[in-house]
Amino acid sequence: MSFGQRGGFGNRGGYGNRSGSFRKPVEVGKEYSVSISDTSRRGDGIARIEGFVVFVPGTKQGQNVRIKVTQVSDRFASGQVVQSSDTTTAPASESSGKTGN
Repeated sequence: MSFGQRGGFGNRGGYGNRSGSFRKPVEVGKEYSVSISDTSRRGDGIARIEGFVVFVPGTKQGQNVRIKVTQVSDRFASGQVVQSSDTTTAPASESSGKTGN
């Protein structure tokens, strides 16, 4: 069997399969209320909507904000704050009550 007759590699799905079958839970221009659960390496806040990552610049971990999605890609989205809530949820590591003495 020659190399070109093996088959099986070109039609396995996975990498490079851009059929669009994955429905993203966010849409450009729509607004969502989110909680910032993490911070990216670049300093942007990270929220998740149905497990889908949304980067929100200018936010901090624990903030509850309303965002407008500005861009959606295959693996993540970007958004901007349209309304910031006065309440923040302290992450578990910061709410232990310990002071730095």
